[in-house]
Amino acid sequence: MKRLLITALFAISVSAYSQWTLPAASPRATVEQQFSMSKITVDYGRPGVKGRKVFGDLVPYGKVWRAGANSSTKIEFRQSINFGGVVVPAGKYGLYILPNEKDWKIILNSDSQSWGTAYDASKDLYSVVVPVQKMADRQEFFEIALQPLDDNAIDLVFKWDNVKAAVPMKTGNPENVAKIVDKLKEIRELERNAAAKK
Repeated sequence: MKRLLITALFAISVSAYSQWTLPAASPRATVEQQFSMSKITVDYGRPGVKGRKVFGDLVPYGKVWRAGANSSTKIEFRQSINFGGVVVPAGKYGLYILPNEKDWKIILNSDSQSWGTAYDASKDLYSVVVPVQKMADRQEFFEIALQPLDDNAIDLVFKWDNVKAAVPMKTGNPENVAKIVDKLKEIRELERNAAAKK
């Protein structure tokens, strides 16, 4: 009976503790932002500085980095976008960075499912080079942010340790988007007028 009671208590304690997990070394994050007529989504791992020298050491200069930790960083555009001057069609891409001291090459790759450092340069589709800026405050955990500037412009911002870089993005086909937006406004106006007559 005593053995049965101990076994039951052990099972209960294991069950109770199984709902808890240890903090992830590089927690996964998703950032999503409404932009123009659709959304942009980024899924990435957030490594910490943890007292290390990051760029030029942990993340070597001149070597492609997965822009995060664990599985590859993924970015999805649900409409075409002007990515730092390059028009990119809607789709999901692997996002990589080739860091240098003064600038970063931001790469969109057709493989958004790779793990770790499994990077294939032959699958690169688009890339832009952006300047790196020093920050006054340190960023402990790597961060990717989407910062809207207006209805047709948004920055993709990378921050880690004491540096940041940003890719300016705009609506891919502004003329077509403007026409669609005008039509949507007409439809909403018709809906409002119809509702007011009821």
